[in-house]
Amino acid sequence: MKMAVVGATGLVGSTILKILAEQDFPIDELIPVASEKSAGKQVVFKDKHYTVVTAQEAITQKPHIAIFSAGGKTSLALAPQFAAVGTTVIDNSSAWRMDETKKLIVPEINAHLLTNEDKIIANPNCSTIQMVMALAPLHKTYGLKRLVIATYQSVTGTGKKAVDQLLGEKNNTSFEAVYPHPIYMNLLPHIDIFLENDYTKEEMKMVNETHKILGDKSIGITATAVRVPVMGGHSEALNVEFYKAFEVQAVKDLLTQTPGIILQDDLQNNLYPTPLEAEGKDEVFVGRIRRDESQPNTLNMWVVADNLRKGAATNAIQIAKYLVENDLISEQVSV
Repeated sequence: MKMAVVGATGLVGSTILKILAEQDFPIDELIPVASEKSAGKQVVFKDKHYTVVTAQEAITQKPHIAIFSAGGKTSLALAPQFAAVGTTVIDNSSAWRMDETKKLIVPEINAHLLTNEDKIIANPNCSTIQMVMALAPLHKTYGLKRLVIATYQSVTGTGKKAVDQLLGEKNNTSFEAVYPHPIYMNLLPHIDIFLENDYTKEEMKMVNETHKILGDKSIGITATAVRVPVMGGHSEALNVEFYKAFEVQAVKDLLTQTPGIILQDDLQNNLYPTPLEAEGKDEVFVGRIRRDESQPNTLNMWVVADNLRKGAATNAIQIAKYLVENDLISEQVSV
C-alpha cells in the first residue's frame, strides 16, 4: 500500500499524518507531497523521517491512494493527473464537491455509494461534515423540512497564517494578516468570499453540500457562518424543522445510538459540548437539544467537532479505510 499525502506540511496535512500513525493505517510506503518550495523538507511519520517530494515525483511512484489537502486550484490541476495513473484521490478542498460526476462522502452516511470506478472522491466542508453527522439519522426518521444554521468556526479552518494572526494580536508580535479585521477578542461574520446573493461561499457550501450528501434538495437551508477566536474546533447552533412529530428524549436516544456521535446533554451538571473539549477527538459532540416552542416539529441543537480531525483529516482517512476494507483500490497502480 502506497499512500501519498498532498499538502503534507500544512495544518490538515500534518493532522492526516498524525491520525494515520494513531490508527496504524496499513501503509507500506508513505509519499509526503508539497509545493516545489517545500520539496526536500522532512516530515516525521511513526518516528521515521521522510523527505517531501513534488507532485510530479509522487505521480511517477503511482500511489494507491492520495489524500489531498492543498487547496482547490492545486487539486483541480493535480488530482486528474494522479487519477490518470490509477491512484484514488480523496480531496479535502472544495474543487470537486459539487461536481455531479464525483461522490461527496461522509463514511457513516453514504460510503456505500463508492465503487472502484471512483478515482476522485470529495471530502465535504468541515462544518458540513459535523452537521450532517448529527442530522442524517434525524432526517431518516423524521424528515428534514427546514434548517437554520449559525456557525462559530475556529481560525484553524483558515490555516496556519490565521493561527499566527490570532496569536500575534494576542501577544503583540508580528504576523501577516489574513482577515480584514482583528480576530483576537472579536467575531467576523465573514468566512470565504461574498457572493452575489450576499451570502458567503462558506454559507452556500453548507446549503449545497448538505443537499448532496443527504440526497434531498427539497430541504430549506439558510446559514450564517462566523469566524471566532478559537483554535479547538467548530461549533454550530442548529434550528431544525421536521415533517414528523418527535419526542425530545427519542431524539437523544437516536443520537446516542449513532456511530461517531457523542451526546453531551446533562444541564444539571453543566454538560454540553465545547470546542476546547472536542479538540483532538474524532467524534461529533451534540447537546443543548430542546424543543423550539415557537413552532411545531422543530428543535434546537448544538453541534461541536474538531475541524482538523473529523472535519477534514479523520473523514478522509475513514474514506481511505473503507476503500481498502472493501477492495475498491486498483491494483494496477503498483505495476
